[in-house]
Amino acid sequence: MKEQNLKDKIIIYPTDTIYGIGCYALNSELVKKIKEIKKRENKPFSIIVNKTWIRDNCEVNKLVEEYLRKLPGKYTFILELKNKNAVSKEVNNNGETIGVRIPKHEITKILPIPFVTTSVNLSGEKPITNIKDIPEEIRNRVDLIMDYGTLKNQASTVIDLTGDKAVVLRR
Repeated sequence: MKEQNLKDKIIIYPTDTIYGIGCYALNSELVKKIKEIKKRENKPFSIIVNKTWIRDNCEVNKLVEEYLRKLPGKYTFILELKNKNAVSKEVNNNGETIGVRIPKHEITKILPIPFVTTSVNLSGEKPITNIKDIPEEIRNRVDLIMDYGTLKNQASTVIDLTGDKAVVLRR
C-alpha cells in the first residue's frame, strides 16, 4: 500500500502500543469524520510524524531534543506548534500545541506524514488491542483495517514538553 493511497482514507492500524484510527492530518473532512466516529467533540488528536517534521513545525529546545532521543517509542509528546498550517485546525482545535508520536512499528513507513493517531474506540472507552473487539459502528465507517493480531500493550505515555520541565500526563 502506497502512502499517497492513504491520504484520502480513514484507516485502523497497529502501532507499538494499541490499535489506532487515523487519517492524513491535512484532510479536514476526514479528521471531522473521525471525531464523529469516536463521538469525540473538543479533545485534540495526536499525530504520527518524523523527527524532521517535528523540528520543522514545532518549537524545539534542549529539553525537547533530549526527549526526541527516546523516539521511536511508546511516547506521545505535547509540543508547541510553531507552524499552524502544518495540520488541519480540526486536529488540535486550532490550538497552540500538538501531540506527536513516532511509533516503533513498520506501519510508520507507509503512512503519509503527518497522520492523525488516536485509539480506535469510542471516546472514554477502553483502548482496543484486537481487531475483533472493534465495535461495528466504528468498523463500518473506515476504509481500511490492518489486522496484526492481538497487541499486548497499553496506550502511549503522554509527556508535556511545553514548559521548563517534562510533565507526565499519562503513563
